[in-house]
Amino acid sequence: MIFQKSSPLKGELTVPGDKSISHRAVMLGAISEGTTRITHFLEGADCLSTIDCFRAMGVDIRRTPSEILIHGKGLHGLTQPKSILNVGNSGTTTRLISGILAGQNFTCELTGDDSIQKRPMKRIITPLTAMGACIESIHGNGCAPLRIQGKPLNPVSYNSPVSSAQVKSCILLAGLYAEGQTSVTEPYVSRNHSELMLSAFGAQVECKDTTASVLGHPKLHGQSVDVPGDISSAAYFIAAGLLIPGSEILIKNVGINPTRDGILRVCGQMGANIQLLNERKEGLEPVADLLVTSSSLKGTVIEKGLIPTLIDELPVIAVMAAFANGTTIIRDAEELKVKESNRLDIIVHHLQAMGADVTPTEDGMMIKGGAPLHGAVLDSHLDHRIAMAFAVAGMAAEGKTEITRGECVDISYPEFYRDLTALTIL
Repeated sequence: MIFQKSSPLKGELTVPGDKSISHRAVMLGAISEGTTRITHFLEGADCLSTIDCFRAMGVDIRRTPSEILIHGKGLHGLTQPKSILNVGNSGTTTRLISGILAGQNFTCELTGDDSIQKRPMKRIITPLTAMGACIESIHGNGCAPLRIQGKPLNPVSYNSPVSSAQVKSCILLAGLYAEGQTSVTEPYVSRNHSELMLSAFGAQVECKDTTASVLGHPKLHGQSVDVPGDISSAAYFIAAGLLIPGSEILIKNVGINPTRDGILRVCGQMGANIQLLNERKEGLEPVADLLVTSSSLKGTVIEKGLIPTLIDELPVIAVMAAFANGTTIIRDAEELKVKESNRLDIIVHHLQAMGADVTPTEDGMMIKGGAPLHGAVLDSHLDHRIAMAFAVAGMAAEGKTEITRGECVDISYPEFYRDLTALTIL
């Protein structure tokens, strides 16, 4: 993919449905009684991997042009798959489905692509084992492929060393199969889509401070889920609209859940001109339209409890920081080392290749903004968020930027390049 300095971006768009919510709607629909209808579902590769896994366990899931229909099997209705479950590139599928599989009455294996087989799974193996689950890393390295022998589970009160919605959700889903109350306490609150959706489907959920709890053996009932637009996908258009002079973009129907809206808070700290219009709720999730106008940005500090609310947006925030006036410091972002790629190293390398003044640190980076950026040839490392973030950088920099292996955006936003290009047509 080739990008050059862009003319002003004008127009409006609706980004794809939220990836996190799409995953969870399929999973809870599959283990509920009755029919679940999902509209504005993200038709990305990761979410389709979740559908494939539950189809392999006997769940009737039908895709139409307007909705996903899931005929749930109930909490104990899944059947043993005839082959190994393949999660593709999806860390969310891997970790969340493991919590469900731990409580089944059958044994199965799951694996994924090369990237998944390098991502840390000990963070879910440890708490699931504490609940009595029988789960092992087949190669003994704490990564997929995993073998999970389902069995009755015990409740646990788990203190997680990381703030991770995937870890928390895995434990809460396993808690559905345990007698009594299962709880997870995090250092900081991570995204809470699982808690909201479990409650909507009929589970007894409690949230207090940084602890989330669920009561085992609920009766879950199918729901209608209208998935809001993914703020992680909107982030690239927010950044492009702010960085490219003369731009004004309306991004419609974006989820602004307070456990996910860190990018909006950072943009506010940086002096961005973003207006929230038509604020409302879709089910239990807050939603708004975002009016983004080009702005002169300033550096800021991003750390601690803010990090879990914008972990997926940090690559594009780093791009914004490179164009901002002053210094931006990113701390407490070690989690970026174990995403689809080592995002910390790649962000630093790619920004330096474009001429930015960036210094890596043990848990983040320091970016001295304002230096003119120029085009470069950059590898996506098959990481969709790296590809999209540096597509934006290429549109704000001088010269030509080439993103190699840019097709990886299919994981979360198959129409990304089309939508971005459409805003440049006046």
